[in-house]
Amino acid sequence: MGVEAEEEDASRRTYLAAERTYLAWWRTGLTSLAVGIGAARVVPELADTRRWPFSVVGAGFALLGVLCIAYSDRRRREIEDALSRGTFAPAHEWVTAVLAGVGILLGLAIFVLAII
Repeated sequence: MGVEAEEEDASRRTYLAAERTYLAWWRTGLTSLAVGIGAARVVPELADTRRWPFSVVGAGFALLGVLCIAYSDRRRREIEDALSRGTFAPAHEWVTAVLAGVGILLGLAIFVLAII
């Protein structure tokens, strides 16, 4: 296998890895949307409890899902542009910090609702 073939194979693997990452963002977004529906609609019906706290948490999960899906497309475009130039596209630190913060807050909210 020549150097050129190895470089082409490495590029192919990198593009495929980027595509898997894009799909992982989508899966995370869709899962968050499903959790939002479950928290806002299903849990209050099954638990026969006040709806509003679960609706707030469900809306938060839905927002997290939308953010993940929206960011996935922006990130995909940036990675593809960087790969075509032979450079690296680091993740936006503020985006990952916001998503992590929202996830932590929603996790704590679910924890509080579970123990009350």
